[in-house]
Amino acid sequence: MASATRTRRARPAARRTAAHSDILYPLNLAYAQAGVPLPVTREISPKDIPFPYRSLLVHENDMTLTLERHFGGAVFLRTLSTVAKGSWYLRRVLLVQEYSGRPVEMGAIRIRIDGLPPRTRALILRHEIPLGRVLRDAGVDFRSQPRAFFSVVPNQEMMGVFWMREPRTLYGRQTEVFQGGTKLGDIVEVLPLV
Repeated sequence: MASATRTRRARPAARRTAAHSDILYPLNLAYAQAGVPLPVTREISPKDIPFPYRSLLVHENDMTLTLERHFGGAVFLRTLSTVAKGSWYLRRVLLVQEYSGRPVEMGAIRIRIDGLPPRTRALILRHEIPLGRVLRDAGVDFRSQPRAFFSVVPNQEMMGVFWMREPRTLYGRQTEVFQGGTKLGDIVEVLPLV
């Protein structure tokens, strides 16, 4: 009986490790919760990312600001799904151009919100403002550290949110977000056709 108990406890830990090591983490968690099949992805070198994707992905800047500069205006948040569990918050979002509603990024973030100031936490949980803008406006000293870059053949769901008629290769990155020396969370960012 004791060995059966150890086996049951070991399996969830192994699943967590696999989920966290997936190049689409934390998007893979949001898709699994929604029952959406994962798109086909392949890790690639930053030098293999074509322009303009490379200039939009290969940097350590805030992605919200990078997209706003590239598209020449504010981007807004459309929330696709959220999960709050303890001190962790997971959301999948679409960033869209203010003036056209055109999608400019789909992202998923898993962030530890209990270490943020109460007002910043409340703004994040309202699901109205992109994370980068919330943190910047609150004066939170944060940085984005890309961990991996990938190409992706979108699934049907991703094609729908990006207004695509047929699957074409897209590009994205997996990023860690830090406040000082403390890791706040993980983000996956996928760009539509640009």
